[in-house]
Amino acid sequence: MHIVVCIKHVPDTTELRIDADRGTLIREGVPSILNPPDTFAIEAAAALRDQLGGYVTALSMGPAQAEAAVREAVARGCDGGILLTGSAFAGADTWSTSYTLACAVRRLGDVRLVICGKQAIDGDTAQVGPGLAVHLGWPQATYVRRILEVGNEAIVAERLTDLGNETLRIQLPSVLTVLKDLNFPRLPSLVSQMRARRGPIERWGPGDIEGDAGQFGLSGSPTRVVRVFTPPPRGKCVLWEGEPEETALKLAQALKEKRLL
Repeated sequence: MHIVVCIKHVPDTTELRIDADRGTLIREGVPSILNPPDTFAIEAAAALRDQLGGYVTALSMGPAQAEAAVREAVARGCDGGILLTGSAFAGADTWSTSYTLACAVRRLGDVRLVICGKQAIDGDTAQVGPGLAVHLGWPQATYVRRILEVGNEAIVAERLTDLGNETLRIQLPSVLTVLKDLNFPRLPSLVSQMRARRGPIERWGPGDIEGDAGQFGLSGSPTRVVRVFTPPPRGKCVLWEGEPEETALKLAQALKEKRLL
């Protein structure tokens, strides 16, 4: 079974900066890491490969430095990696990103399962996985917390919902997004790190995938950032000591003075 794991090279959130004119993240010169939720997707794919046989491909879209995340995915259990890179892909929103990834999955041809992390920590939208399924026309299951059965034709998974757990039987090929409850990601061994460092990582540009170039990158993104701003700093915290009834009265008085009560 050929499994694709979609991963992302994300800015370290402590170093996050935004281009106010374009409304996009500034990635140049910013330390980046492999998106932490994607490590659970990598482990899920590697475990299924170990159980059923097959091949796991790490797939990412980003600038040249995103190759580091693809190599880390290989060190963590993937068999190979592909980086979609080029200026035409820059500035993509979730719609354009999922469309571009879907084009790459179609080019691979024999993919039976795509696994994504729940969401990326730089955007927190959780939209790329479901969008990828829509562009591919495949069934999907989001927020998967357990994989109960898997075969050549279908997979049975338990997913988390607002109302509790739900068990689904999903026909293959399909797309899953997974939670951290699913597994414990393996740590890269020295041998796997050496293999990942030396092995080739394929780089594909717009000409390497079949698709509408008008839907790539910023030009193909229907999302528009209207305004970017830094919230004003919060005032100092006030702590009151005393019995609950006494502090409640102080809080009520403070809210009245601010006309919030």
